[in-house]
This record gives sequence, structure tokens and C-alpha cells, in this order.
Amino acid sequence: MNIILHITQREKWKAAKLAGIYRADSLESEGFIHCSTPEQIIKVAERFFAAQKGLVLLLIDSEQVKSKIRYEMAEVDELFPHIYGALNIDAVWRVVNFESGEDGKFRLPQEVKDLMS
Repeated sequence: MNIILHITQREKWKAAKLAGIYRADSLESEGFIHCSTPEQIIKVAERFFAAQKGLVLLLIDSEQVKSKIRYEMAEVDELFPHIYGALNIDAVWRVVNFESGEDGKFRLPQEVKDLMS
């Protein structure tokens, strides 16, 4: 299984489950960014989700995603997976709480580390 990671707010994920589909807040026509390595998820969390509470990390099986996935360069010299269109929620096989520590830094939950190694 090729795992793609995505950060979202717990309430948005609950709403997506009720709707049966998940759409990112922006970049709907251009694709929305996900991460494929633990390092990428920490960088994205610290840049875009600093000081936010109520976050979850979606573990997505890329083989189950029905929309188009393209691995594209972001602002740095590494490839990030972008999903173009909505994410079918049955491609999400695990949801993990994802909060920053008391020091404000994000750390990958141990269960995710174990899956990614």
C-alpha cells in the first residue's frame, strides 16, 4: 500500500464522512496537496497549521483514490502528491489525532511512524 497523508480539522472530516466525499478548502480545480513522507507532513503542519487545535491526520491508500493523483514539485525540490478532484472517503483507511506538543511543535504519532517505516 502506498500511503498518502493529509491534515485536516476533525470537524471537517466529520462533515466529509456525512457527505460521503472530502474536498479541500481550496485548490479544487488545481488539486490539493498531500504528503508522502513523515518529513513533508511535519513541514506542512508547522507552516499551515501552527497553533491550530482539533486536527486529524488522514492516512489514505493511494490505490483506492478514484480521482487523479499527480506527484508534483511544491515550493521545495521534492515531489508532493496532489489529488485532482474530490477524495472518496473509502480511500481513507485510518484517521489519527494530530496535535502539536506543549512546545508548539508537531511530531508524527508513533502509530504513523510505525506504518511508514
